Amino acid sequence: MEIRVSGHQIETGEALQAHVSDRMNAIADKYFSRAIGAHAIFGKGPHDSFQCDIVAHVMQGLVLKGHGQAQDAHVAFEGAAERIEKQLRRYMRRLKDHNNGVAVPSPTVDEIEDNAGYTVFDVGGDEDAGDAPAIIAETRVDIPSSSVSDAVMMLDLRNTNALLFVNSKTGAHNMVYRRDDGTIGWVEPR
Repeated sequence: MEIRVSGHQIETGEALQAHVSDRMNAIADKYFSRAIGAHAIFGKGPHDSFQCDIVAHVMQGLVLKGHGQAQDAHVAFEGAAERIEKQLRRYMRRLKDHNNGVAVPSPTVDEIEDNAGYTVFDVGGDEDAGDAPAIIAETRVDIPSSSVSDAVMMLDLRNTNALLFVNSKTGAHNMVYRRDDGTIGWVEPR
C-alpha cells in the first residue's frame, strides 16, 4: 500500500512517518490486504494543537476520511486512524451480513481502472465570467446499483454530501444526501 505523509506548514519527522506507515499498513492488513493507498496530512490546529487528516483509498469507489486533533501529532494521528479503522470495521461487518457471513475479497490492483479525469468546461472564453466559476468534472465513475440503506452506507463511507445511485428495487436513479441538520435526505423521481 502506498502511504504518503505530508505536513502543512510543519515538518514531519522520520519517527512520525514510520509510525504512520506502520499503523496504516496494520489497518490495511487487517481489513483489506490490497488497499490502494493512504495520505496523512498534518497541520497546525487552534491553540497550538496538531490536526491530522487521513484520506484512504481502500478500493475503487471507497474513499475513507478521518480527522484527529490533539496537542501531540502522534495522538492526533491515532484519533484519525481510529476513525478510519472504525469505518472499515462497520463496512466489513455489513458486507459479511449481506453475504451470509462470507467476506467479499478485495479487488486486485489490476482490476481497478484508473477513472480519474479532469475536464474544465469553457465559461465563455476571454469574457469576464463574473460570479460564474469554472465547472470542473473531476472523475468518471460508475453509478452503483443498490438499496437505499446500502446507498446511505456508501454515503457515510465515502464521506461525501451526496450520492447518486440506481435503486435496485425500482431501477430508477435516486439520490441520498446529507442535510444541514445531520439527517439523510432521499430523492426519488416520480
